[in-house]
Amino acid sequence: MLVPSVTSEAVRGRGGVLLVSCYELGRQPLGVAWPMAFLRRAGFEPVCRDVSIDALSRAEIRRAAVVVIAVPMHTALQLGVRVARMVREENADCRVVFQGLYAVLNSATLEDVGASACLGGESETALVSLLESWERGEGGDRFRVDVRRQEFPVPDRTGLPELGSYAALELVDDSGRLNTIKGGSVEASRGCRHLCTHCPIPPVYGGKFVAVPVEVVLADVAQQVDSGAGHITFADPDFLNGPTHALRVARALDKAFPDVTFDFTAKVEHLVQRGEVLPELVACGATFVVSAVEALSERVLETLDKGHGREDVAAALERCQEAGLPMRPTWVPFTPWATMGDYREILEFISGQGLVTHVDPVQYSIRLLVPPGSLLENHVAFMPHRGELDREAWSWNWAHPDPEMDVLQRDVAELVEFAAGAGHSVGETFVRVAELAGVSLTPVQVAATISARPAPRLTEDWFC
Repeated sequence: MLVPSVTSEAVRGRGGVLLVSCYELGRQPLGVAWPMAFLRRAGFEPVCRDVSIDALSRAEIRRAAVVVIAVPMHTALQLGVRVARMVREENADCRVVFQGLYAVLNSATLEDVGASACLGGESETALVSLLESWERGEGGDRFRVDVRRQEFPVPDRTGLPELGSYAALELVDDSGRLNTIKGGSVEASRGCRHLCTHCPIPPVYGGKFVAVPVEVVLADVAQQVDSGAGHITFADPDFLNGPTHALRVARALDKAFPDVTFDFTAKVEHLVQRGEVLPELVACGATFVVSAVEALSERVLETLDKGHGREDVAAALERCQEAGLPMRPTWVPFTPWATMGDYREILEFISGQGLVTHVDPVQYSIRLLVPPGSLLENHVAFMPHRGELDREAWSWNWAHPDPEMDVLQRDVAELVEFAAGAGHSVGETFVRVAELAGVSLTPVQVAATISARPAPRLTEDWFC
């Protein structure tokens, strides 16, 4: 890896460290707010920028001794590489650090774009240590994954665009009026106890999760409420990894800010096994839950090691409905093992369960992503389908054994992109996706689909 020279004066001064976020699901990015807090506590004066909202200035790049690029997801990585190349062109002596899940998975390939270091897991303390070692003229640990609990400061959001620039909560009230509520996001825990093979978290955290102290979470909520947030997204990979901790956080939020609502993510099996906590979470302000259903095919679910089956999905839906908590399921309908019948079954299930307005249309087009380092990379079920590593797309190529499935995926992706740009309703888009897949809907089903009252949602569609 390239390691240009750096001085204490250059890296400690204001803007000596430039923290860059490229994309974080339409949220004000914790991927730079956390490092900002750790670095300022250690005496650095970093500057934060979110290039999904504002462009980087050449002056900022030239001033920086170190640029830290947050890559918590695949889309952020693709954009982050562009930033790294721009930094290299503008400031050849600057050190570039990639930080986040996809920094670890792609560390070998990131050397090609001039990465000086790649950090993942509970990596903010490691970032501080690395910069301090560079100040001393030492090499430091430039490739590091750590999942030990850190002493968390409150995330520092200084310099980030205001919350109105990010995703908001949309909900339709009993009178049929659409309300838009400014949103914020926090993390009550990081990592995950589970080992789903397609997820980028297990290769980094290895089945561990780290709880953030309740007082830190609440302080982060407070600063966002002061900035106008009326809704909070718990960005935890799974809020119910630690149900007791989740309840403590929800109770504290409700006590301090009784008018603030929230959403969270939880596994299907947790909604079933730990569903007794759902009514209290709703009483504390939960408006909806996201759950990674991914598929209904038992073969696909087993390969992905999801920990649930088709019957569990129905049971989870029932528990959520009993608690008055809408579920927004996410899907990965295109995998090497899914058949056309499996795809149609998903659409029929969504329609039959009244979930059409609970699913962002982009979900119907999601194709399995297998980055380097994924648990699927050398999986016995994936190897027969694995092609070459696409170093520009940062993932392994694969082709479906049934070419019609790859054609359908491309057609659905084009359809939902066009529909989003044209402002079509989710019901209208669902009907067109069903037609593409050969799913017959009766006129009554179509009418119910299109006229159904929308479920609460965030204004940013889900992407990986």
